[in-house]
Amino acid sequence: MPGLVVFGRRWSLASDDLVFPGAFEVLLRVVWWIGILVLYLNHKGQFDCKGDGVLPSYLIILIVLLATIILILSVIVYISMQGTITNPGPRRSIPSLIYIRTALYLPELVWAVLGAVWVNDESQGCAPSVVNTITIAVIASWIFLFFTVVAVLIVFDPLGRPKQLGFVAHCDHDLESSESVQLRYTAKSFAARVWEYRFKLLCCCIMKDADNQAAFTNIGELFSAFFMDTDLVLSDIAAGLSLLHQEQDKIEQTRDLEEVACTVPQSASVAEELDIELENAAYYMKFAVAAYGWPLYVFTYPFTGICRLSSDYSCCRIQVPEHNIVGGDHLNCHFTSMLETTGLQYHDFIHISFHNKIYEIPFYVALDHKKEVVLVAVRGTLSLEDALTDLSADCETLNVGEVMGECFVHKGINQAASYIHKKLINDGILDQAFAVAPEYKLVLAGHSLGAGAASILAIMLHRSFPQLRCYAFSPPGGLLSKPLADYTKGFIVSVVLGKDLIPRLSLSNVDDLKRRLLRIVAHCNRPKYQILLRGCWYEVFGGNPDNFPAQLDDGPREQLTQPLLAEQNLMGHRTASYTNFLEESPSSSPFQGPQLFPPGKIIHIMEEHNVGSASTEGSLHCRRCCLSDETLNRGPVSPLRWT
Repeated sequence: MPGLVVFGRRWSLASDDLVFPGAFEVLLRVVWWIGILVLYLNHKGQFDCKGDGVLPSYLIILIVLLATIILILSVIVYISMQGTITNPGPRRSIPSLIYIRTALYLPELVWAVLGAVWVNDESQGCAPSVVNTITIAVIASWIFLFFTVVAVLIVFDPLGRPKQLGFVAHCDHDLESSESVQLRYTAKSFAARVWEYRFKLLCCCIMKDADNQAAFTNIGELFSAFFMDTDLVLSDIAAGLSLLHQEQDKIEQTRDLEEVACTVPQSASVAEELDIELENAAYYMKFAVAAYGWPLYVFTYPFTGICRLSSDYSCCRIQVPEHNIVGGDHLNCHFTSMLETTGLQYHDFIHISFHNKIYEIPFYVALDHKKEVVLVAVRGTLSLEDALTDLSADCETLNVGEVMGECFVHKGINQAASYIHKKLINDGILDQAFAVAPEYKLVLAGHSLGAGAASILAIMLHRSFPQLRCYAFSPPGGLLSKPLADYTKGFIVSVVLGKDLIPRLSLSNVDDLKRRLLRIVAHCNRPKYQILLRGCWYEVFGGNPDNFPAQLDDGPREQLTQPLLAEQNLMGHRTASYTNFLEESPSSSPFQGPQLFPPGKIIHIMEEHNVGSASTEGSLHCRRCCLSDETLNRGPVSPLRWT
């Protein structure tokens, strides 16, 4: 940060990103250089073969060329280690060094070609050790050249061409002129097309249709808006996330247990209601899990799952299904895993759909005689199509007559819920279920994407089924506008476990995260390679979080140590750091739409190690409380909360 500018364009790496790849290449080239040098010294004057006149000169020049490359790479690595992420001044010579290193690729290519010619035409009669060593050297040369081309393609930024850089520079000088507005619009349109192409390339195996094209366009516009006003590269984001994680852990380690404990009193009736809903949520969780089919079943039972499924006579055998199954389950393994997970019988399933496209996700309808309910379970994210549905995060209106105020929902998830609603109503699936058990109630369940779709589906069905209940496990945070979220508290229960990311994931929270990343990176006084090394060690092996941003004032430090995608943000409230950054920054957020919230009442479950006394040290405990939105916004994290 900022992105490296060489050859008249910006690249997707910074001048301090050359430490690790450069050091790795230096190590390999030193080994290569030593091997060639040993070969030359051992056979000096004794090259008795057809090409003995050319070989010594070839080796001498190769040794000198490798030594020069190693020297330049070592200087690049050393210079790249200087400065900080936002202070590239000590690294100002990196572009010149890259030009020198690039110039050395030409003689390296020529010598690789000459070496290949010598091995093929003039190596007759040479000692096998000589021929093998030269062959290895030639192969190594071509491998280095190949991976250099691959690296260039990886860090190539289509948005970094001089014309695009000129757009941004011109717009920064005169934001109000009509020409600047037109240039900025052109730059944004080009960026959106580039992101759209990237996602199409990533999802090249997905069938193309109108819905897919609309989704790719929408996601391209979303990502271009998010990255348009920053000069971050991928390693900057990784370093910032590592710093934020360690800062958050430091606060949690120093927080007194009484600060964590929930002090808000709750009545006996509320506690009883919480116990009932927890019991119901635990029961219906298995139906949400079953919707994932055999992949999650095998993941849950990694050593015995395949054997369990294979032992059933119906799994892994091509047969005509006895039930209304739509989509790809030709070997019946999905259905068998659903039977194993839910404990239901074959005849309890009314409809099962494994059909999966963008905005069209799998679901099933079954009868649960134990609870006397008609159950609709929706699958969460399990494919590229599901991920694209998640990423279609713009808002669109959902007409709900009972709600006063703006009724906005997540666009992609609303499209998926509308698809299921049409199947349930227009195809008569619910009518078929209630014809079998007319006295049963309706319950919906889902996890992740499935939780969001089930929640919106519950809103659509609530007028026809006023007694319905919906259990949403880890629902997306950016799902419903505030009036809709309040409306759903009467029939939707959301369950959030610990620091789960998905319920805190919304456009406003992601924008908050970006601003906090920029802030902590700007205040950090350590070079990036140290941050990444320490961060990798901390994530893998744990230990005490490091005090990298040592020069932070108390004010910025207090803002940066807010929980990452914090519990405050669970209800969509902006953290103090977000508000302060907005006040200090002249630019506005790229996400101008209404703020979205998770659905229904929220049960927040967190396990916590009790360190209050030696006798209970290391034990786990939970606390329960009933909180309003305002209390959740200002209060500390409690292990179990009902909001």
